[in-house]
Amino acid sequence: MAFLPPSTNAAYRGSPAAAWFLGLAAVLTLAPGAIHSFAPDGGMVSIAKLDVGDRAALVRAVFAWEGATQIALGLGMLAVALRYRPLVPLFLALVIVERGLMGLQAWVLLPAAHHPPEHYASPVTAILALLFLALSLRSRTA
Repeated sequence: MAFLPPSTNAAYRGSPAAAWFLGLAAVLTLAPGAIHSFAPDGGMVSIAKLDVGDRAALVRAVFAWEGATQIALGLGMLAVALRYRPLVPLFLALVIVERGLMGLQAWVLLPAAHHPPEHYASPVTAILALLFLALSLRSRTA
């Protein structure tokens, strides 16, 4: 038994651009995941410019936890984009849910005076993922 089942790409009928977008989203999920997991400050000060005060260790631990989930999700997204394209619509829907909730939390439910870069990127990514979801659901013409 192989670690991964055979590729199902031949069964995918949606736009190849949607799969490529999912691949890009995977890379853009893996990179911050690696930063959050392995950078000395997890990116909390060096990138996000957060003032963590005396709670640096706690915030660093939360960043590392988030980084671990980003790495796992990013690897799944990459596998779908490269080998299991019939799942592209599902994974784009998951990106919409994730990024939509992140944007909603950042700007509406838990707004803060300071907005790190991801607060701006999440709503844009959700909208782009919605566009590519529509493309992934349209059958290609032969």
